[in-house]
Amino acid sequence: MWCREAMFKNSTLSTGTLGAISALTATFCFSINDSSIKFLSGGYALHQIVLIRSVLALVLLLLVIVPLDGGFGVLKTKRIGMHMMRGFCVVFANMTFFLGLSILPLADTVAVFFISPLIITALSVVVLSEKVGPQRWLAVLVGLVGVMIMVRPGSSDFEIALLLPFASAFAYASLHILTRKIGATESAATMSVYIQITFIAVSGAIGLFLGNGQYAGQGGPMLEFLFRGWVWPNTSDLWILFLLGLSSALGGFFISQAYRLAEASVIAPLEYTAMPIAIFFGVVIFGEWPEPASWFGMSLIIGAGLFVFWRESLQGRPKGVARPRTRR
Repeated sequence: MWCREAMFKNSTLSTGTLGAISALTATFCFSINDSSIKFLSGGYALHQIVLIRSVLALVLLLLVIVPLDGGFGVLKTKRIGMHMMRGFCVVFANMTFFLGLSILPLADTVAVFFISPLIITALSVVVLSEKVGPQRWLAVLVGLVGVMIMVRPGSSDFEIALLLPFASAFAYASLHILTRKIGATESAATMSVYIQITFIAVSGAIGLFLGNGQYAGQGGPMLEFLFRGWVWPNTSDLWILFLLGLSSALGGFFISQAYRLAEASVIAPLEYTAMPIAIFFGVVIFGEWPEPASWFGMSLIIGAGLFVFWRESLQGRPKGVARPRTRR
């Protein structure tokens, strides 16, 4: 049976390269996840979707990923408090993001959320003592300008719902800073399992209070997504729910792996690849074509992220961290 040594120590790729591949894989999985939840948001409650997704993801993690990542012994931890903090960060990030996603265009929601990698880059200096040069700080500012163009604060096009992915971005940044702090002793599978457990606990608790739909019908589509009562899933939607569980499990595992293996300020810009994916899914699935201002903002955001990654490759300094200590 494989374990972490087989997957990483015997690889000819550097930890920085493995981290980059993990980040790109996770980004694609999360894009599938976002599109699926937006597609289902008109017929199910958010907390019901999250609960079903997390149960399926936890089963997949326990049956497949945990055995490949060293066995069930990796679930033993002395840092349960940190895992709980990470779990609540990602639950808050997901809930606010998906509520906004229910009424906002997919590409616009993702674009506003992309202040998160900028926050991660800044926090990596303050919290993790990672070095960020002036060129990367300039790229962060350019990316921030792109985000502001997307949000358009003060204009008639501004929507209060845009604050939801904005709030989600701060929680997501905090999640990955915590990941970097505990990544040397905790495996990606361990972190993924505890996150799914937190999702199940929180969404289940919300379902106990809101699942019968007593507050439904008192607001627009966004509030209806939150307050709608639970229903038995349609047979035609079962494959989408399974896809949600699969993408959540793989996305959570690979993004945790990415931030364990490489610096936060290097991995964060790679998450910008979600932008073209979101545009593609928005056009093909939902018929949402971005406005001209949105295109300009997206170009600045993506360009800033690619510049940061290019600067790192030119410097040629080690991007990885010490290999995580193996726990059997």
